[in-house]
Amino acid sequence: MKPRQVFFQQHVLPAVLCFGAALWLMQTELLQRVENVTLDERTKLRSHWNSAVASDALALIGIDEESMHEFKRWPWPRDYHGDFTQLLGQRAPGVVGWDILFTEPGPEDAHFARSLKTAGFPVVLGSMLVDEDDGIKPTAEQAAGLVELPRVEGDLSRIYSGPAMLLPTPELAGSTSTGFVDTPPEPDGVRRLVPLVVRVGGRVYPTFSLRCLLAYWRAKPENVVVRLGDVLEINAPLAKRRIPIDEAGRYQINYRHKTEDFTTYGYFRAFAELKARYDGKVGRIPLVTGRILLIGQVAEGLTDLGPTPFSPLTALVLVHANAIDNILNEDYTRRVPAYLVWLGALGLGLLGLVVFSERNLRDQAIFALGVPLAYLAASILLWIDGSWLLPWVGPLLGFGLLQIYMIGRRVLVEQRAKEEIKGMFGSYVSPELVDRMVESREMPRLGGHDEEITAYFSDIQDFSTFAEILPPERLVYLMNEYLSECTDIVQAEGGTLDKYIGDAVVAMFGAPIPLPDHAYRACLATQRVQARLAELREKWRSESGKWPDLVGQMQSRIGLNSGRVVVGNMGSTRRFNYTMMGDNVNVASRMESGAKEWGVFVMCTETTKIDCERHGGDRIVFRPLGRIRVKGRSVAVPVHEIVGLKGSLATQTEECVGLFALGLERYYDRDWLGAKSLFERTLRLEPNTPGVTPGVTRNPSTVYLEIAAQYLNQPPGKSWDGVYVMKEK
Repeated sequence: MKPRQVFFQQHVLPAVLCFGAALWLMQTELLQRVENVTLDERTKLRSHWNSAVASDALALIGIDEESMHEFKRWPWPRDYHGDFTQLLGQRAPGVVGWDILFTEPGPEDAHFARSLKTAGFPVVLGSMLVDEDDGIKPTAEQAAGLVELPRVEGDLSRIYSGPAMLLPTPELAGSTSTGFVDTPPEPDGVRRLVPLVVRVGGRVYPTFSLRCLLAYWRAKPENVVVRLGDVLEINAPLAKRRIPIDEAGRYQINYRHKTEDFTTYGYFRAFAELKARYDGKVGRIPLVTGRILLIGQVAEGLTDLGPTPFSPLTALVLVHANAIDNILNEDYTRRVPAYLVWLGALGLGLLGLVVFSERNLRDQAIFALGVPLAYLAASILLWIDGSWLLPWVGPLLGFGLLQIYMIGRRVLVEQRAKEEIKGMFGSYVSPELVDRMVESREMPRLGGHDEEITAYFSDIQDFSTFAEILPPERLVYLMNEYLSECTDIVQAEGGTLDKYIGDAVVAMFGAPIPLPDHAYRACLATQRVQARLAELREKWRSESGKWPDLVGQMQSRIGLNSGRVVVGNMGSTRRFNYTMMGDNVNVASRMESGAKEWGVFVMCTETTKIDCERHGGDRIVFRPLGRIRVKGRSVAVPVHEIVGLKGSLATQTEECVGLFALGLERYYDRDWLGAKSLFERTLRLEPNTPGVTPGVTRNPSTVYLEIAAQYLNQPPGKSWDGVYVMKEK
């Protein structure tokens, strides 16, 4: 598959599908409600750090608890409102909007109507749309207070409408203008969008908020152009505004202020202060001159309360107040184009998929959590400072789905890798090492690579004799028991089984998982294998009649060498083996075969000894055997016998090792007689003696005694370098 196709299938397609699913889910009512809730919470948060100041051109007169207590009952006689209107006339407000319905006739209507006519300032009374059975078709007298907007562009059927309307009583409606107070809630009951225009039949009228503003700016109907889905444009002598609206003519309120943020007076208190000044008494006159004055219910228990982003029970006059304040200050909700947000989220998600899918889980988690948190923080700051509205649910849902996909894919890939590792190496290495390979989350590099390891070769002494005297099934049983014990020890020390070659065990320490102390582990494994073989010999000897005497004398020789080799899967494309190759592997094999020539059971190179001591200190006891040149190599190799573990050696063996080292020094100094004398002493101390230790025909002391005796009679030439040439591979 081409790289572009791979990139598309593994990155682009999953990102597009995840964000496409999120976009589709966002069409559901449930997620739209969730999005609205997130906006409400941002709005509540903003109210604590709100830097915007409510317009000085707007004030509220609240029908509050004090007014209810003083005037006893609600609704109050309308002569109160008539008197209040006359008292307000002394202070010349810009416009007074009554967010109250006066639809039922009352005996005081005449006084209230006269006050409205003679007020000297614009007054807007509330009206609303209702079902046909509950409302009326306006009479000519009532219709006089309505203002029709003639310049409307777009689909009028989308505008909020009703078959009939509730208007103030004819006497009141004929005295002033009216505006529709309708603020229909969204499906979840919260008022976020308020109509600026409504429709009855084919006629379009301004709502209460817009009607108050038009009166305040002395704007005529022809000064207003309604472009549904775009803006409501006001071109009046006193003001020009372009108010964003949707296809239904609704304005999204940018809730900035609670009641206490506005200049607010209680109805009774304002009435009393104005009356006191009218009567020539001292009073704190409400500052209403030139302002838009909204009168509405704010006391708990009254009917004009409902859910807003601020609280479940908010005085609905606050809805109109915020809408008017927004328009006065041109403080509108600014929406970042949705396609930019979605494309940005898609791009970040795709970037994360490309960059972090192959990195460690911590980096992916930081990205997966950091991006949404940064986005949320930025969107909150933008909403607080500039009223910029960024959607939360949809883009974050798409981003989250993509992270779930990434995690799912990672889990699947890692699970497959675990199974692959276990299947590939379960037969070669210990379960503990397999677990380490799995936990490392790093697939072994296959196909051959350079690695620093210790190669391990072991072989049973005189195995051909075993094959001659044992029936095949008994031989297989014996070998399975022996090889199982050896392999378990090798694997327990972190080694990897390379192969079995008949009775031989070939293993490596340091691959496929690198082991810094591979040489020490290999040396320790040799001593554990020899100790376990001694236990097996005792066991086999105790099984009287089951095995011939030869089985009870089984010995195994082991050779080690450390260095760089090539490891990996090698073979044909259909059949291969995880193995090692290289000159250092061959040297390890020569150590195993050379051990027989030296009469020892474990032999290693000086490289292995030095590396072992670097990590294991002096826990492993070595005996230098000299410098040898193996067949096939021109360079001499210093070799050592692994004698045993410190603290577990007999005193005689420790003395033997020390004297043998002194004998080698004399030997290299050409002091043949001194060397021979020391080797004669070590011969009596050797742990393995010909004729005593099964399978032993010689030991290092006998070897050097022969050489020293030879050189006494025929000293080597001046070019002698002390190197012993092995006669066998």
